[in-house]
Amino acid sequence: MLAQRGRRDAAGGNRVLRCKRCLVSTPEVALPPPSPAIASRQLSADDYRRLAGRVKLLSWLSLGWMTIEGGVAIVAGIVAGSIALIGFGIDSAIEGLASAIIIWRFTGSRVFSERAETRAQKLVAIQFFILAPYVGFESVKALASGDQADVSWLGIALSASSVVIMPALGIAKQRLADQLGSAATKGEGRQNMLCAYLAAALLVGLLANAAFGAGWLDPAVGLLIAGVAVKEGREAWAGEGCGCASSPLEAAPAPMTGGEADGCGKN
Repeated sequence: MLAQRGRRDAAGGNRVLRCKRCLVSTPEVALPPPSPAIASRQLSADDYRRLAGRVKLLSWLSLGWMTIEGGVAIVAGIVAGSIALIGFGIDSAIEGLASAIIIWRFTGSRVFSERAETRAQKLVAIQFFILAPYVGFESVKALASGDQADVSWLGIALSASSVVIMPALGIAKQRLADQLGSAATKGEGRQNMLCAYLAAALLVGLLANAAFGAGWLDPAVGLLIAGVAVKEGREAWAGEGCGCASSPLEAAPAPMTGGEADGCGKN
C-alpha cells in the first residue's frame, strides 16, 4: 500500500512538475510604449516654459497676419458686395482675438496656471459662437434676395495666401498643444485650420464667380463658414480633440526650491 501511495505521490508530483514547466515556459506579454500624452506629463518646468514661449511667438505671428487679413477681406468684401469675404474678414478678427487670448494665457504667472488655461479655453470657444450667427444670417439673406457679388481679384489673392499660411500655423500650434496639455492652444490651432479650410472654400467660390458668374456660391460658402464654426466651437468648449495631458500643472511641475532639489526638504 505504501508503494502504491508512493506511486500516486510520484504521479501527482509529475503532474505538478508538468504544471510548473508550463508556467515557466509561458511567454511574457510585452507592454506597449507610453503614449505621447503620458510622455508629455514628464516635461520639466523649464521645458514647459520654453514651449509656452513658442506658442506665444506663433500667436503673435497669427495676430499680425489676422489683422492684415481681416482688414483687407472686409474692405474687399464691401467693395465687391461679397458676404463671404466680409464673413471671412470678421472670422479673421475673431481669430485674432483668440490669438490675443493665448498670448495672455502664457504671460507671466499664468504660464503655470490651470485656472488661466480653463478661462482661455472657454474664451477661445466663444469666438466660434460669435462668428456663426452673423455669417449665417447674412448668407441666408443674400440667398433669399438673389444679390450677386462682383468679382474680387483682391479677395482671390488674399484667400490664396491664407490657404498657404494658416495650415502651417495651425499644425505647429496643435503639436505644441499636445506637448503642453493645453486645450486652449489646441482650440486656437483648430481655428487656424478652420481659417485655412474656409479660405480654400472662399477661393473656390470667388474663382467660380469670376469664371462662370456663379454668384450663389458666395453666400453658400458663408453658410459653410457658419456651420463649421458652430461645430468647432462646441468641441473647443468641451476641450475635445486634445490628445494631450489633462492639465498643464500635471505636465509641468513647479520649479523646486534649493532644498528640494538637493533632496534635503523637510517632510
